[in-house]
Amino acid sequence: LMNAAVAQDVEPAWITQHCDSVSLCFSKGLSAPAGAVLAGRREFVAEAWRVRKLLGGGMRQAGVLAAAAHFGLEHAETMLRRDHDNARRFAEGIQELNSPLCSVNLTAVETNIVMVSIRGGWPSPAEFCEHLRAVSEEEMAETGQAVSVLLFPWSAHTVRAVWHRNVSAHDTELAKNKLEFVARKCQE
Repeated sequence: LMNAAVAQDVEPAWITQHCDSVSLCFSKGLSAPAGAVLAGRREFVAEAWRVRKLLGGGMRQAGVLAAAAHFGLEHAETMLRRDHDNARRFAEGIQELNSPLCSVNLTAVETNIVMVSIRGGWPSPAEFCEHLRAVSEEEMAETGQAVSVLLFPWSAHTVRAVWHRNVSAHDTELAKNKLEFVARKCQE
């Protein structure tokens, strides 16, 4: 919700105005260690509260977590916009590679998620992700850096990259360089 609101430059309420209920997790994008809120009609929230208690849910001394969630909400636009910008730079770097191995649909990069298409039969998305994660002596010799990039093999032809608060612009540059190195080595 928060990533979508920032990407569209609207208040979250504008997106949820036609929803009967909304759940917002504070650890997804807002960098809180835990916590969520649920909003909806009074009867719905009362029933959710009853079921949560029935299933043993509850916390004591949740003020520290609430403070982290409050901080995340207050700084959401700045943090998430930075994540979106980093994701966009990464996607543009892949497009600039003009590689026969991987590509990105730039119009689909709207938030902090980049879906990278893997073409051809080799490597598979899982193998491509493994090459991005691993650090080789050849990489160290050629680039002078040991960079491990964690992407997720999303489907038979796609890997997913997601940005969050702990991924800086510098980290994004390192990830672009690593992807370029891996793509080049896979083509050789």
